[in-house]
Amino acid sequence: ALSQAGHSANMQSTMHTKAPATQRRMQTSGAGKFAGKPCRPVSGSRASVLQAAAAPFSGQSVSVGVSAGARKASSRQVNVRTMAIKDGETMTRPLRVAVIGGGPSGACAADTLAKGGVEAFLIERKMDNCKPCGGAIPICMVEEFDLPMEIIDRKVTKMKMISPSNHVVDVGKTLSDREWIGMCRREVMDDFLRKRAASSGAKVINGLMMKMDYAGGDAPITIHYNSYEDGAKVGVPKSMEVDLVIGADGANSRVAKDMGAGDYDFAIAFQERIRIPEDKMEYYKDLAEMYVGDDVSPDFYGWVFPKYDHVAVGTGTVVNKTAIKQYQQGTRDRAQVKTAGGTIIRVEAHPIPEHPRPRRIKDRVALVGDAAGYVTKCSGEGIYFAAKSGRMAAEAIVEYSQGGKKMVGAPALNTYLDQFDRKYWATYKVLDILQKVFYRSNPAREAFVELCDDEYVQKMTFDSYLYKTVVPGNPIDDIKLLIRTVGTLVRANALRIGKGPAVTFGAEAKVISA
Repeated sequence: ALSQAGHSANMQSTMHTKAPATQRRMQTSGAGKFAGKPCRPVSGSRASVLQAAAAPFSGQSVSVGVSAGARKASSRQVNVRTMAIKDGETMTRPLRVAVIGGGPSGACAADTLAKGGVEAFLIERKMDNCKPCGGAIPICMVEEFDLPMEIIDRKVTKMKMISPSNHVVDVGKTLSDREWIGMCRREVMDDFLRKRAASSGAKVINGLMMKMDYAGGDAPITIHYNSYEDGAKVGVPKSMEVDLVIGADGANSRVAKDMGAGDYDFAIAFQERIRIPEDKMEYYKDLAEMYVGDDVSPDFYGWVFPKYDHVAVGTGTVVNKTAIKQYQQGTRDRAQVKTAGGTIIRVEAHPIPEHPRPRRIKDRVALVGDAAGYVTKCSGEGIYFAAKSGRMAAEAIVEYSQGGKKMVGAPALNTYLDQFDRKYWATYKVLDILQKVFYRSNPAREAFVELCDDEYVQKMTFDSYLYKTVVPGNPIDDIKLLIRTVGTLVRANALRIGKGPAVTFGAEAKVISA
């Protein structure tokens, strides 16, 4: 529809027609099983638009010629817009989807859409983003997402769990010779996934979404963003019109805000990349460490994960965000002996969602990855679930649109939501319970580390992590484990936790520019 200002101006060779006005009311909670209420969308149509006879829609805003006086009369850009299309209608051009955010969830969504015949636009502001992330991925992700070994820095086959009293348990004894945990740098992995999406046909845009205009129902969605193409330092305002939007823009999602997805609690993750001497790097070449205790986090764990030529040392917390640097110092102190002489080459911090948002679907807008809140408690894992949710949302769109030929809406997006919840709801629930039981106090953490020494526990844990399924246990072994769990909790509460060595890594480390 021509804007009011443009309509009143001197138009050159323009015309407009009014589309049939119809009404539709669509109601969908978009919350799925996490809210306890499965979505039951009702389809229909609602739109009343004007269509200009101008150049075919290209996904970018198309300016119509106006006089200089008209431009002064209105600061708004005059755009050509498409007519609203009902769900299920066959289109004369491909379905258009904007994916906001170019991390694993957004890149995998855009890649799947482009391969499936959908016109996909992937908008990402920071093409070299280094998210404070442990970077661990399960072995099943490598094959499932066809990841090259070149993006995997290390194959971790050994892990150590260190209790508040510095009791060390070796984890990973049940891993076979073919099983390992991949360690990646997010800037390397994300760049590969974006480039693969581009090679599949997705249009990758270096830009920052500012807002989203959407009347709901069958109406098209307008994305307003600042473009930073060609290395521009100052964003150039632009807009595009699309049929659907996938919000993959992280914990601070603007898509979620615009669609009214609701608030959720979040953790602050803090991580330092430390280049350590070669002899100490040799120690970490295939080893990861996890520290638990009130000194490293009141509700999470501290980690030392190996990367290509350095280690990532970090921690996170939900309940005491203002003390995050204190907990980071505690993590460095606990690992000081093995990282002494290191140099901090990068410092990173970022919010991490703690549970799924109250609403993840609204009409033709869906959330995936961190924007949807897909980070597990207890382990803090999010990369696999981000990539998987992005792909599942895209697959549902491709299937319902018959390869981008038909218009789709809430029914397709709710299919993604229902499938994701059915597949992974149990995983999130189990890890939520584990965190509440074992991360509530130092005695409970001692019990947790003690349990990790059990080979049955290790097998169940790694099978579930590496292959992303909740593995059913042996009933007899499960009963034995329950008895042992109760016993360790009782004994742990009687322990007098001693203080660890008071060492300060920060005094020895020298911060340099990355």
